Amino acid sequence: MDRSKLYRRFRTLLIANRGEIACRAIRTARAMGLRTVAIYSEADREAMHVALADEAVLLGPARARDSYLNIERLIEAARKTGAEAVHPGYGFLSENAEFAQACYDAGLVFVGPTAEMMNAMGSKSGSKALMEKAGVPLVPGYHGEAQDEATLAKAADKIGFPILVKASAGGGGRGMRIVRSADELAPAIVSAKREAKAAFGDDRMLIEKYVDNPRHIEVQIIGDSHGNLLSLFERECTLQRRHQKVIEEAPSPTLNAAQRETVCAAARKAAGAVNYVGAGTIEFVSDGKDVFFIEMNTRLQVEHPVTELITGIDLVEWQLRVAFGEALPLKQDEIRLNGHAVEARVYAENPTKNFMPSVGRISTWRLPAETGGLRIDAGYREGDTVSPYYDAMLAKVIAWAPTRDVAIDRLNRGLEESDVRGIVTNIPFLSALMTHPKVRANAIDTGFIERELAVLTAAAPAPGELELCAAVAAIVNEEQQAAQAETNSPWQTFGWQPVGRRQRSFAFRVGHGPEQKIILNYGSGPSTLMIGERELAFTIAAKDGGFDLTLDGVKSSVAAVIDSHELYLRTRNGRFDLHWVDPFGGESEEHVGEDKIAAPLPGTVVAVLAEEGAKLEKGAPILTLEVMKMEQTLRAPYAGVLKSIKCKVGDIVQEGIELAVVEPAGE
Repeated sequence: MDRSKLYRRFRTLLIANRGEIACRAIRTARAMGLRTVAIYSEADREAMHVALADEAVLLGPARARDSYLNIERLIEAARKTGAEAVHPGYGFLSENAEFAQACYDAGLVFVGPTAEMMNAMGSKSGSKALMEKAGVPLVPGYHGEAQDEATLAKAADKIGFPILVKASAGGGGRGMRIVRSADELAPAIVSAKREAKAAFGDDRMLIEKYVDNPRHIEVQIIGDSHGNLLSLFERECTLQRRHQKVIEEAPSPTLNAAQRETVCAAARKAAGAVNYVGAGTIEFVSDGKDVFFIEMNTRLQVEHPVTELITGIDLVEWQLRVAFGEALPLKQDEIRLNGHAVEARVYAENPTKNFMPSVGRISTWRLPAETGGLRIDAGYREGDTVSPYYDAMLAKVIAWAPTRDVAIDRLNRGLEESDVRGIVTNIPFLSALMTHPKVRANAIDTGFIERELAVLTAAAPAPGELELCAAVAAIVNEEQQAAQAETNSPWQTFGWQPVGRRQRSFAFRVGHGPEQKIILNYGSGPSTLMIGERELAFTIAAKDGGFDLTLDGVKSSVAAVIDSHELYLRTRNGRFDLHWVDPFGGESEEHVGEDKIAAPLPGTVVAVLAEEGAKLEKGAPILTLEVMKMEQTLRAPYAGVLKSIKCKVGDIVQEGIELAVVEPAGE
C-alpha cells in the first residue's frame, strides 16, 4: 500500500456515524481547525450531529442498510463534499474491512487501522489463532472454520459445559449465547446464527469455555505509523447486562499495580502481533486470578471517556494526529494515571419491561452541567426524536475524582440531576445500580445485574407527604409562572385576593392505584395544604428546573416536569411519577393489559416458536422480534392455549399490533 495514501494531513473530515459518537468526533475535529461533514438518514434529518457539522449529506431511507451501512453512498458523500478523510466512530462500519479498503481505494484517509489489520483482528476465530502464536493467554475454545452442527457439538463436548457460543464477526453482545448443557446447544446456535447474520452479515460461530463469575477487563491501546505502540491503562467493564456494558470505570479497582502492568503488557503484545496503527481495545476476561484474551476491537470504544479523564489525553485528537501521519506525542513511561473515572450509559429503554427500547419525542432534556468533575457526552437534545431504527443510547454521564468512592458519589449526583422525559429511560435503574452497596464494594461479576435485577428495577416508593405537597406546588408554580408571563396584574399572582380565602382540591394517583387527595387553601393570609386532618403552611420559590418548597419552615429543593396530567418529581426521597386526576372528570384512558401479546415497538418477526393450538406454560416463548438490532422474545403471559398467531416470519409490524392470542387455561 502507498503510505502517502494511508496517512497524510487533511482539512475536511467526514464522520461516518450518527448520535453521540458523531457529535463527539465533530467537536474535537472542529477544535483542531478541521471542516466537518455529517451524514444522515431520512429519520435523522433534524438530529443533533447534523446541526453540529459544517455540512451534512442525506444518504437514504431510515433503515441502516440503506443509509449508514451503504458504503457506496458514504464514499459518494465524501466525494461530493470534498472530504479527504473518514472517521468511522463505533458501531455501523467502524470495524468493516471492506469499508476501510473502499476508503483507501477512493483516495480517502481512513481514521483507523488498515483493512489487513481489521481482517487479522476483527475475526474472533482468526485473532485467537494469532494470539496463541504471539503467546497471549487464551480461554480454551474452538475457533475453526468448520461450522456444521456435528463439529460444533463435538467441540462443545470437548471443552466442557458451560460454554459460550458467539459470532466470530460480532460485538455488543449480538449473536452470543451462554449454553449450560448439551440439549441447549442446537437451539442456541440457530438463534445466535440468525442474530449474527442480521447484525453483521456473517453467521460463523466460535465456542469458548464460559468462565463463571467472570470480570471484564480491557486495555486501551493506540499505535502510530512510526512503530510506536502504547497502552493507556485498563478499564473495568464488569457491570453488564446481556453481554452489553452498562457501567465502565478506569482504572480497574480489581487489579493491583503488578497485575495492571501484566495485562497492559499482554495488550501491547496482542496489538504488536499485527503492527497495529490507530486506536483499539484489547479485551480480557478474568476469573479473579488470571486474565484471558477475548477479542480486539479495532476502533474507538463507547467507554473511551474514562480513559481520557484519567490520562488527560483526547483519544479522538490522537486518532486524527495518527491519521495525519504524526508520531504519538508521548512515550509509554510518560503516560500518567491520575484519579478514577466512572461512566454510565443513558439509554431510551424501560428497565421494568425487560429493557424494551422506548421511542418518541424527547419533551424534556435536563442533564447536569459539566462542572465539579462531571462530563456529559450526548447525541440528543430536547425536541429530538428517538427512532426505532438505531441503537437506543442517548448520552453518557461520566465522573472523575481523585478516588473511586468520590467518583461514584459524583456520578450518582449527576444521575440524580438528570431528567429526560417524553420517552422512558434507564436513569432510575442506573441510580439504583450505582448506589448498590456491592457495587461500591466492587463485589461484582458480569452476572451481577441479572441476579440483582428485581432489586434494581423495583418500583419507586409510594409518594409521601412531601411528594403530594410537591405535586400541588409544581402545578401552582407552573400556573403562576405562566400567569406572570402574560400580565403584571396582582390578580394573576398566586394566592392574591383582597379579602377572604379560597379552597382548591387536587387528587393524584400512582399507576392505577387509589387516588390521594390534598386541599389547597389560599387567599388572604398564608397559603396552606391539607392532607387529611393535617394542615401545613407552605411557600414556593421558583428556580431553574424546579422550585424550593418550604413546608412548616423546612425548605426542600424539588425538580419537576409536568406533561399534561403526568407529573415527574425529584425530591430528597427519590424520583416519583404521579398522575394528576382530571378535576373535571371525563378521563378516557385505554389500559392495555399485560396479557396482550403485541409488538412493543416497530420490528420484524424473525421466528415463530410455537404452533397454534399448542398448550403453553406461563413464560413459554411464542415468537421473536428484531427490534433496534436486538432480538426480543415475546412469551405467554399465563398458562393456556395458543389460540392464534397473527403474523409470519418476515412481517414488519408496527408498535401495538396484536401478534398472538393466548386463551387462559380453564376458560
